[in-house]
Amino acid sequence: MDRIDRKILDVLQSRGRIPVVELAEQVGLSATPCRKRIASMEESGLIARYGAEIDHEKAGYPITAFVSIELERQEADSLELFERRVMDFEEVVQGFLMTGSQDFLLRVVVEDLHAFERFLQHRLTRIPGIRSVRSRFALRQFIGRNRLPSRD
Repeated sequence: MDRIDRKILDVLQSRGRIPVVELAEQVGLSATPCRKRIASMEESGLIARYGAEIDHEKAGYPITAFVSIELERQEADSLELFERRVMDFEEVVQGFLMTGSQDFLLRVVVEDLHAFERFLQHRLTRIPGIRSVRSRFALRQFIGRNRLPSRD
């Protein structure tokens, strides 16, 4: 990845729907080489996907909770089972395998506290092998970057 690729990524991270001709102009290329570079980054998996960033609150999901999970056993089978089950829960918008005392950290969005309680009681805690669940609620988000730091 060279300086021009980084410029392309920088623009695409903030304006994913920019026309290729305009993008090429901004990074100092013609449209065809720019299009080829983008295709190469897509094929390599560097550009994983395109999508719209949704404001959860405006979409009717104003409650964000961070849920820490500790499993009874940290064996590969237990970790994989937990991951497979959580993949089915639409309330979970991000999930991370962690180091330290917690095994997983989930970012959960819901309509209200009753919905969160239902999620915990009827879905999450029904997964076998959970030792403990700890939840923290976000009061507000003050930063939300969906882009990598630039390398100047």
